[in-house]
Amino acid sequence: MLNKVLNHLEEALITFLMGAATLIIFVAVVHRYLSGYSIPYLQDYLLSLNFGWAQELCIIMFVWVCKFGAAYGVRTGIHVGVDVVLNKLKTPYKGMMVIFGLLAGALFTIVIAVLGGHFVWDNGAHYAIYHFLGLNLDGLYEGPITPDLEWPTWAVYSAIPLGSALMCFRFLQVAWVFHRTGELPHHDHGQVDGLEDETTLEEIHS
Repeated sequence: MLNKVLNHLEEALITFLMGAATLIIFVAVVHRYLSGYSIPYLQDYLLSLNFGWAQELCIIMFVWVCKFGAAYGVRTGIHVGVDVVLNKLKTPYKGMMVIFGLLAGALFTIVIAVLGGHFVWDNGAHYAIYHFLGLNLDGLYEGPITPDLEWPTWAVYSAIPLGSALMCFRFLQVAWVFHRTGELPHHDHGQVDGLEDETTLEEIHS
């Protein structure tokens, strides 16, 4: 149950960020294009709108998409892998190498998550948490903010520990399933999710 909820949250976050970033970029480009035309009233109105924050926001959103999309890729098996040598190994050694590779991925991502967590904490997260809880802030570093949106950078960089921790969990999840069943997640690049198999003309007329 918890895993299904996590799967849906992961997919919803990726979908929202990609869709919102695409929409923001589209609106910003249309705004910049139409602002160059001397159309009475419309040009003055468009020039009064500030879209200087759009590029920064989209960069932040794509960073979050990449981190959580990488975890989604581990879960669904869409990451590209070089398996020429692996396929030439005999069955028991092949399974051992698969487990080794998955555990190595889990180790790498948990190290990134821990180091990223320390970076986020020292970059102002501790100040924000202490301030929220009403604790003593003496000697604490408030942390920088982003140039355009003026968001605390620790919140932006939180994608690193959160996404890496989720990716580590996915590596361990895939390793456990492979240990029990001997199967790895596989993604059919010719399949479109949400679409049923096309019905042939013979099936229609039968």
